[in-house]
Order: sequence, then C-alpha cells, then structure tokens
Amino acid sequence: METSYPVVIIGAGMAGLTCAHYLSQSGVSCLVLEAADAVGGRIRTDLVDGFRLDRGFQILLTAYPETQRLLDYSALRLGKFRSGAAIRHDNNFIEIADPRREPQFIWESIKAPVGSLVDKMRLLKLMADVAGTNTTTRDYFEGDDQTTIAYLKEKGCSDQMIDTFFRPFFGGIFLEDDLITSSNFFRFVFRQFYDGEAALPASGMQAIPEQVAAGLPAGSLRLNTRVSGIDGQVVHLENGETIKAEHLVLATDARSADRLLGLSSSHVFNKTVCTYFVADRSPHPQRLLLLNPEVSSVVHHVGILTDVVPTYAPEGKTLISVSTQGPGLDSPGLASQGLSNNDVSEGAIRSVLRNWFGDEVQEWRYLKTYHVEDALVRYGAGSKPVELRLREGLYRCGDYTAYPSLNAAMLTGRQVAEMIVTG
Repeated sequence: METSYPVVIIGAGMAGLTCAHYLSQSGVSCLVLEAADAVGGRIRTDLVDGFRLDRGFQILLTAYPETQRLLDYSALRLGKFRSGAAIRHDNNFIEIADPRREPQFIWESIKAPVGSLVDKMRLLKLMADVAGTNTTTRDYFEGDDQTTIAYLKEKGCSDQMIDTFFRPFFGGIFLEDDLITSSNFFRFVFRQFYDGEAALPASGMQAIPEQVAAGLPAGSLRLNTRVSGIDGQVVHLENGETIKAEHLVLATDARSADRLLGLSSSHVFNKTVCTYFVADRSPHPQRLLLLNPEVSSVVHHVGILTDVVPTYAPEGKTLISVSTQGPGLDSPGLASQGLSNNDVSEGAIRSVLRNWFGDEVQEWRYLKTYHVEDALVRYGAGSKPVELRLREGLYRCGDYTAYPSLNAAMLTGRQVAEMIVTG
C-alpha cells in the first residue's frame, strides 16, 4: 500500500520536530517518521528507579535564539545552574562566579588561583568583545576562523588560565580537551553563557522535544516506524509500506542521513561517557558544575543535578552525573591507569571522587552508564555549513549540517520549513 503526503520528515529529533512545527504553522501538512519509541533523537531521558537520567549530560542554554523563539520556558519549569564553576585545584575547589550576576563574589574570584590578575582582566575584556555588539548568529560564523586554543593565546590568555578554566569548561562543551574546535563556535557559545543561563527542565531534557511534538497536529507523528530506504520521492518502510512525498526531509543523525543517501560517511564525532550515582546528600551544594583540569582523569566534570532540579530524583535523594569526554577517553593517562574507553567504570570513578569528597563516596549507589559514541560532530577551524537543499524536493537538516548545538538543529529545521513554504 502506498500513501502520499505533501511533506515527509524522517526523524523526530529537534531538527525534524522544529521543521514540522513551522510547516504546520504555515498550514502545510506533514508526516514525521521516527524509528525509536519516543521523540527527541539524542535528547532522551530515561526514568530509572524514580530517577530522571538524561542520555549523556546535557543542558539548555536559555539565550539560544531558536529556543527562545519556539519553546515555552515557563512550562518546562527550568532549574538553573549558577553562572560560574567550581574548579578542582590543590585538593580543594576554587569557586568562580560571574561578577555581573554575583557581585558579592568579585573579591573571591579575583583572589582565586585560576590565572593571574592580568588573565582575569583579559577574561573580562574577552567577554566584552564577544558580547558587546549586536552580532547575529550568522555573523559569528562568517568571520575569520582558527582553533579555540590559538584564539585564546592570541588574546593573551596564559597557559595557566587556559588549563585551569577554558580547557575544563569549554572542553566539556566541545567534548574535546585540545580546544581544536572552531574559535567562531567558541565565541558563539561564550555569548550564550554571557546572555543567558544553563538550565535543566524539571522533567528532564526530553521535555524539550516532547513540548514541540505536543503542538503538532494529531496524526502527524508515527513512532516505531523505521525507514529502510528512499527512492526518489518514495520512502520505503521496513514493514513493507511505501509513502510518497512531494517534499522529503532527512532530519536524522549524520550517519543515518548518509546511509539513506547512499554516501560513505566521513563525519568525525566527539564522544562522551556519562555515569550516574545516587547519594543521600549533595557533596557540594552550590549549583555549580565541578570541573577537573586533569584531562587524563576518568572524571572531567561532575554535575549535582538535584541541587539544580530536585525533581530529577525521589525526595531526599541526590542524583550525581559524572562525565568523561572526547579524545580524553583514549588518552595515555587512562592507559597508564590500565583503563580504556570501555573501562570508565564506577570503580575507577569512585577512586577519583573519594579523593574529592571522602569515604562517603563508597556509599553512593551506582545507577547507570551511558556511552555516547556519536555525541557531537567534530567542528574544527574552518568548518562550513552544508547545503540543506540536496535537489528539488529533497532536503536535510540537523546540527551536523551547521554547527554542533541544539540551536543549530532547530535553526536548520526552521530554514528547511521556510524553503518548502516559500518554494
């Protein structure tokens, strides 16, 4: 049996759902096909023993232009991290706060042994340079580009400042510790932290795609529907059904899009491992991310999620997220400890965190580990967006077509919808 639709979108991640939203707003009927049992793509949240576990540590940056445009933040009931970080240094934590938002901590931040006073003045200037103009998102990606590490050194940042602040903080965002990510992307992300906050929805990150999906017309989304291939404007499903589309949109992950297009995948991904523990109390109740400058460690950063969003756990329990990121998973430091990517185990993590928080770590309950191999497409210096229109009637969208972020996924989804509507 063959059915037909004006638009068929393959993939119900944020790119596909955003595309469907704007098409529906314009009165264009569409059908979204999703192989999984729920929407979200990489943004999924599992409920395990009453705990909400995002599949890999993720946050919503509230200043993203596309999320501001589409999402209802109040309905998401966002919990927000403080602006800053707690950096592990000399067997203690150095807390760095944003002086614009927490002026009472200016003196403590100045005294903190994270770079020199000159470094901190340069950091303030860098913040002003990145955020001091009415720069659009497009403007950030059209300027001269280099690696983030080269950009920071060009701006006069010392090795100490880079190693103790920029590398652990932005390495956790890029999922790579060498800071070879595009400086244009760094500047864009820095601007989002400057203008907004890092937040989590009360029901977990999957609440974001679920909110968009809930606004789609009834019958426009089919879950558990796997596409086996495409032939022209015809979509073939694994169950033998075929669907004809006037416009066909590939809103899958990069590898799946290449498979459907018959292309050899050339994408390189940064990866991460996220491990969850349960404690009876918060070991550092400051609503700050805990950063480890030691890149060869099995612990790169720690998020005490229930300090930010108590609904991530049953009452009286603390949910702790531990991340190990990027190429650091294959670093000589792990090898010297007799570990590899697949061995980033609870025991190895406990041994590090016991030095941080004491013997109470031994009482923490291990919950689950997520190995996210294709977490982010690597976005090096000189990276450029790809064409969203492949040919007449065939489009693609997703963050891999632009730059690695929720904002890019939603932006490209909206752009494809506008192409279809305007012809």
